[in-house]
Amino acid sequence: MERNERIYQIFSEINKVPRPSWHEERIADWLCAFAEEHGMECKRDKQNCIVMKKAATPGHENAKPIVLHAHMDMVCVAERGKQFDPLNDAIEAYVDNGWMKARGTSLGADNGMGLSMALAAMEDDALVHGPLELLVTTNEEDGMTGAAALSTDFIKARRMIDLDSEDYDTITVGAAGAYLQTATLPFSRKPTAEGMEFLKIEISGGRGGHSGVDIGKGRMSAVKEICLLIDRIREICPEMVVSEITAGEANASIASQAEALVGVEKGNAAKLSNLISLYIIAPEGDPDVQVTCLAAEQPTTTICPEAVEDLTESIREIPFGVINMSQHMEGTVETSNNIGVIRTEADHFFITTHSRSFIHKDMVELGKGIATVLTNHGATTKLVMDTPAWEENAESDYVHLVEQTFEDVLGFRPRKVEMHFVMEMGYFVDKFPGIEIVPIGPRIIEPHSTSERVELETIDNIWHVLKELLRRLS
Repeated sequence: MERNERIYQIFSEINKVPRPSWHEERIADWLCAFAEEHGMECKRDKQNCIVMKKAATPGHENAKPIVLHAHMDMVCVAERGKQFDPLNDAIEAYVDNGWMKARGTSLGADNGMGLSMALAAMEDDALVHGPLELLVTTNEEDGMTGAAALSTDFIKARRMIDLDSEDYDTITVGAAGAYLQTATLPFSRKPTAEGMEFLKIEISGGRGGHSGVDIGKGRMSAVKEICLLIDRIREICPEMVVSEITAGEANASIASQAEALVGVEKGNAAKLSNLISLYIIAPEGDPDVQVTCLAAEQPTTTICPEAVEDLTESIREIPFGVINMSQHMEGTVETSNNIGVIRTEADHFFITTHSRSFIHKDMVELGKGIATVLTNHGATTKLVMDTPAWEENAESDYVHLVEQTFEDVLGFRPRKVEMHFVMEMGYFVDKFPGIEIVPIGPRIIEPHSTSERVELETIDNIWHVLKELLRRLS
């Protein structure tokens, strides 16, 4: 398939603009400037969501309007030791054997590549289409607050081509709901006692990944493992103290790394080092996990032991991974939970959990049960997102049109799947009654991780499907 280099140029430009979730102001500015440069009507709401509008190709003004959709934010994670400030630094992309990757960080192909394809379509006057809109939402990755706050008149179209799919040879016709919550567990500090020796314990080498797509692949949660390890250290060194615990990279990612600064009596330092040298974390889906221990400088204060114990006990009680597999969709996770991050703040631990399910009642019960565990250990919880699951009519004329377009352009009929990740469609069908939505996109592997990559050939192929689909809908 002929390559549209403009898609890659736009993606390169987007990756120069920092766009982590909750910080989309600059990329929203960039998008508004793009619309102005190309003479398109542009509207921006208080959440920085944007809709651009382009007139139909002459002679196709009476066609039903179509809306393209992508989100502008990305999950920003970096390899341990990589100097990377997600609020200021660009993403360094490169191509390796037919795949685009990033140097030491997540790539942002989710959903930057879909956004680039949409923008390339909006600016291309050679494409044939009816009235065309592009909806670009904010904070999709960490609460979907942009989609949740959209006004009911923000878009006109009632057929959407969503470009936020990561499964090239499929059409997504359903997505799980999500229940995201945070917790703060307060603690006090006290001066570090004399006679203590401190060590920095690190867990690294985990694959991490998307906490929906990859949750059933048997990968380690570094959040779980660091807390289990601290409990084990406490068993052999009851005097252990902790000054800091940090685990995980993002709310929507499986935690791939963690570290803790712990202190023990000097006579027990060798015992602790020996424990770490023999400690093995070897889940089937994460063969490269390592646990290391290095001497560290003594901090001025340590966290009260009771709070550390509350933290590790609560994490031990909170489930991680697959809760139930679907009885109706073979091989599909129905309900799951991820513990995204632990951060040590000035006077509290900050914790996030992300539950998902196709069954809303089960998801809410799971989320509330997790909140109960945390509050029983002294934490205060906050619900950030309760997003409904979404299901499209898999046998609609619109879905069949997309299927036939794939077959005619690429020579294969895509599989119709329901995916265990949350999508904004649950909000869209509520706010825009009667809307039909079909998500398509290139093949993206390991999103939300430093191994994220996108296959170039599939970008080219989806572009040709998109062009032809717009023509047929005109």
